[in-house]
Amino acid sequence: METLFAKQDRLLALTSTGIVRQLIEQINWDAQLIAIKGARGVGKTTLMLQYIKLNYPQCSREVLYCSLDAVYFSNHSLLDLTDKFYKNGGKHLFLDEVHKYPNWSREIKEIYDFYPDLRVVISASSLLNLLKGDADLSRRCIPYNLQGLSFREFLQFYKGIEIPISSLEEVLTQPQELCSRVNEVCKPIPLFKEYLRYGYYPFYLKNQTDYYTSIEQVVNLIVETELPQLCGVNTANIRKLKALIEVISTSVPFEVEITKMATVIGVHRNTVIEYLNHLENAQLMHLLYADIKSVKKMQKPDKIFLENSNLLYALADSQVQIGTAREVFVVNQLSYQHTVEYGKNVGDFKIDGRYTVEVGGEKKTFTQIADVPSSYILADDIETPYGHKLPLWTMGFLY
Repeated sequence: METLFAKQDRLLALTSTGIVRQLIEQINWDAQLIAIKGARGVGKTTLMLQYIKLNYPQCSREVLYCSLDAVYFSNHSLLDLTDKFYKNGGKHLFLDEVHKYPNWSREIKEIYDFYPDLRVVISASSLLNLLKGDADLSRRCIPYNLQGLSFREFLQFYKGIEIPISSLEEVLTQPQELCSRVNEVCKPIPLFKEYLRYGYYPFYLKNQTDYYTSIEQVVNLIVETELPQLCGVNTANIRKLKALIEVISTSVPFEVEITKMATVIGVHRNTVIEYLNHLENAQLMHLLYADIKSVKKMQKPDKIFLENSNLLYALADSQVQIGTAREVFVVNQLSYQHTVEYGKNVGDFKIDGRYTVEVGGEKKTFTQIADVPSSYILADDIETPYGHKLPLWTMGFLY
């Protein structure tokens, strides 16, 4: 166990607390069992290490961080480690990459049941089956979700510009207040264009030159390793799965034709729908439906978007259409805390079943939503609101 403490000490020495996500203040770290969920690359490991560094003295042996894919666990069990840690005064156990440890959910359930005063934090590098292992942890575990950086966080961490969070209702009903505050300290339009291309993943600061290459590596790891391991995807179909991602990343968002997509990549239509659901669970895509209340199992989505605009720019093999990037941004920023439906014949999107939004450039008009109540235009390339026509970038201040 001392080797794990030594690794922890080295990791903490290298962990910066210059960029600390707001989620660290929202988590109930005193709960017996919590799970930090989120897409690979958004900073879950860093968040755990930062909490330890900020709340425990250097070289403390009351807290232990370890990744369950470490060589140590090839001949040591998690239960044995926990028992030894607890008997030596351990109080807080942080377990990363839990899905890479065989029977992880059973052993964590046993730890929960037999060490009631030990606090345990678990995380995984994807959302895949985090709370659906062999043992049901859903009633025992408090889940938290860590998203990639919002536009607000991009300004905070990359540009040193501090703007508080606004609720969606505040943005829609009092947009002038937010816009005035932002315009006083920066020119948001060029910064927003930069954000669409770079900065959603926190690792941009560490490796700007190879940022897109790093994103591609994340995608390959999910498709080649995690989907076969956690979702039972046939490894023989990995190339077809990648072809599906390529089709979506190089296309303007369209009303989905599953049969046509199945023909292009050479699999059954039900397999296409199954793969799309896996990709959404892995937070590589957003599947939108025109009526989310009536969605049934194996129903085709009405529209498909990549999960975020940085992913779009990294994977597209041709010039990205700005209209696509705008819509991807809106769906990404809103989906974290709100329900987004495909608008179909009325606007681009419906939010929480209450608001209708149309997304476009600065010349976008209300023609398509003129008589629709609670409707708004989210327009690119504008700095200030005009009635219900709001700057597109205002959607980036919701978290």
